[in-house]
Amino acid sequence: MKNILSKMPVYAPITPNEPMEAIGHRIQRFAFTRADHPALISEQGSLSWRALLDHTNQIANRLRDAGLQPGDSVAALSENSAAYVALYLGVLTAGGCMVPLSGMSSAEALNLMLSDCGAQFLFVSHKNRDLFHSFRAGLKELSDDRIIALDDDSEGVGLALKDWLGDASSEACPADVSMDDAFNIIYSSGTTGTPKGILHDYRFRQRQMERMSRYGLDGDAINMISTPLYSNTTLVSLLPTLFHGGTLVIMAKFDTRRFLELAETHRATHAMLVPVQYQRILADKDFDRFDLSSFKLKLCTSAPLRPTVIADAMARWPGNIREVYGLTEGGISTSLDCAAHRDKWSSVGIPTEGAEVRVIDEDGHELPQGETGELVGRAISMMRGYMNRPEQTREMLWESPEGDVFYRSGDMGRIDEDGFIHILDRRKDMIISGGFNIYAVDLEQALLAHPAVDDAAVIGIPSEQWGETPLGLVVLKPGHQDSGLEILEWANKQLGKSQRISAIELRAELPRSTIGKVLKRELREPYWRTVAR
Repeated sequence: MKNILSKMPVYAPITPNEPMEAIGHRIQRFAFTRADHPALISEQGSLSWRALLDHTNQIANRLRDAGLQPGDSVAALSENSAAYVALYLGVLTAGGCMVPLSGMSSAEALNLMLSDCGAQFLFVSHKNRDLFHSFRAGLKELSDDRIIALDDDSEGVGLALKDWLGDASSEACPADVSMDDAFNIIYSSGTTGTPKGILHDYRFRQRQMERMSRYGLDGDAINMISTPLYSNTTLVSLLPTLFHGGTLVIMAKFDTRRFLELAETHRATHAMLVPVQYQRILADKDFDRFDLSSFKLKLCTSAPLRPTVIADAMARWPGNIREVYGLTEGGISTSLDCAAHRDKWSSVGIPTEGAEVRVIDEDGHELPQGETGELVGRAISMMRGYMNRPEQTREMLWESPEGDVFYRSGDMGRIDEDGFIHILDRRKDMIISGGFNIYAVDLEQALLAHPAVDDAAVIGIPSEQWGETPLGLVVLKPGHQDSGLEILEWANKQLGKSQRISAIELRAELPRSTIGKVLKRELREPYWRTVAR
């Protein structure tokens, strides 16, 4: 890994003599200053900081005894758990690079990811055993003694965690690392081929943890974790909470009612949620019966949060909402303080401290304020690049006239007169109909304003007359029987002539990723399949 990193440029701004305290070093103090303070709360019970650090250090020391070298990759295929968090911290404490894998990926993709990152160890939870067995034969570089069950049941997997740890010491011996060392690799979602491995160094995470602590993710935080650890969405709030000695309340799988119960019981102060979670929580028939007065701040990311949902949450759910927009790759970084800017709820806020956002056209020329184009950004946290993919890394870069490197977001948007960023669509999802650029978000907002519509997505489908044309996919609210034609006629009256939706299809639900993003590629595929042939 160190050889790979030495060949990868640093695109983030470099600050000479920037102070750094690696998370593996920093957390050791909590064994004394916060010994009995709860670090992790899960369905299995509560774990104090002293107990967590004993387990973390055992893992770190055992990894080194088993041959882990600084910068080596350690992968995990697991749902959220206390054991998974301890493993994550143990890998970092040992000087390794953590590679969290998604259980939603195909066996083929997982095999390719493990080869791509050069994983030296793989930890697998019981829930993912069957998936693991479907690609085990392809893991030529990993022997059985380097595949460990992330629980006490080792059936079908090399060794159980307890047996593998043996009598490993719990002595604190954190590895020395630098800003340029590898922290983690996060693979982009994908079911076929090799997803891109996004490589973050300590500079990326150190700066992010410091910035997020200003939102109260510190030693006093009781932070609800309900999205998976393989997602950067989760790590953005999980890591700073641990870095400052706070408490995590961990859900293995999100459930609306259980979230409310845990938040009330443990007096949660913070949560990082995606838009669909907000919708489901607020729609719970007993939402207003739960005592959520301990909440100070809820964060939202992965997709823009609808203004109507913000209004509902701000009225009924104590504490502020802060919407965060960014890429797993970094570069783009904005934040919207919903309490302070009630007239800007349709935006994703303004650039965060040390960040800059610009808009460019298809030819890479910068556009003036107010015009629509692709958003590009530069920030204090920027990935080192895509693992083993220098060409794809270069394709993401845009160089400003001043010579600074910005990351291309792939999002179409604009900057309004007050400097707030508005996202209109993914560049690849923009619909070009009869020569006009149509942004799906405008059409979706019109559909969502209909009183019978619970969820909606707009995609471009083939059209002999226009090249492609907008199709609306709609989920009705319970108890409503409106027809697609009625909704179509109503919505088109709200839209401009060049924006008209061609048809509406009613669906029982829309496919979403594990962090709530509508899978538009999956929705489009059946309509374009015959065209591709």
